[in-house]
Amino acid sequence: MNKSPFLESVRVELRTRRYSLKTEKAYLHWIKRFILFNDKRHPEGMGNVEIERFLNHLACNRLVSAATQNLALCAIIFLYRYIIKQEIKGLNYASSQVEKALPTVLTHDEATEIINHLQGKYALIANMLYGSGLRINEALSLRVKDLDFNQGTIFVFRGKGKKDRYTLLPKSLHLPLQQQIEKVKQLHKRDLNEGFGMASLPPSLVRKYKHAVKDFAWQYLFPSSTRCVHPHDNYICRHHLHETTFRKALRVALLKTDICKRVKAHTFRHSFATELLQSGSDIRTVQTLLGHEDVKTTQIYTHVIGDTFAYTNSPIDK
Repeated sequence: MNKSPFLESVRVELRTRRYSLKTEKAYLHWIKRFILFNDKRHPEGMGNVEIERFLNHLACNRLVSAATQNLALCAIIFLYRYIIKQEIKGLNYASSQVEKALPTVLTHDEATEIINHLQGKYALIANMLYGSGLRINEALSLRVKDLDFNQGTIFVFRGKGKKDRYTLLPKSLHLPLQQQIEKVKQLHKRDLNEGFGMASLPPSLVRKYKHAVKDFAWQYLFPSSTRCVHPHDNYICRHHLHETTFRKALRVALLKTDICKRVKAHTFRHSFATELLQSGSDIRTVQTLLGHEDVKTTQIYTHVIGDTFAYTNSPIDK
């Protein structure tokens, strides 16, 4: 399949500026949609009118969410700023206001009920989301070396905002995690015997730790069932599980319960935060474990648990 030289130039610019692979795919998708919507005209010959018409189409005809509409706008602004070398000014459009809603949380019994309906690695992933407050992409991106059983910590490498942090490694997960590591070891040995065994690493780390690409410590804790071609360096490697596989398993597990809440992978992280606050943990500690830059982001959970501030009880309950 022939690749568009123009879109390839956008891809190169995204990678040069160190955008994540997820952002790269999203930006390329919306830039392509923008060009196709305008009858494949080159962006150099278009301007504010075409951009506004496209964004209005997304909102009125495609009925996309405010967040999706803003993502499309960001992709188009990137296109004009760095590829066309033209700043978009006077656009008769502002970023849509994303509605802020309180997060859905599960009680401890609800969380454990759902997890009990998950099997194998999917149950272990859910336990880590709920027990350590991880985002789903953070859990799936964990490598063997990131677990410290002696200190009881998990090292999260380049979480949201490309920031590193440590969070809790629950004692109850030590044994199942060690069993999972043993499974990864056997899979890695098989890959090595077949002439493979290279870990999927960011390009900068491949160059820096070239000797360690086949080391067991760098293998993903939840590896994919198949090998793939590295998106940047084109070598055969084994990436981690895709988050859609966990989402499908979670949906099946949820249908086996009587829980009527809208439950996503991120719901376990919300539940982790509220459980800590309800048990008396300091909000600053919770902020650190979650990796929030601003404590105001963490404070939303004090509203979720029914109090204006954590641990505040109604006088009538005394």
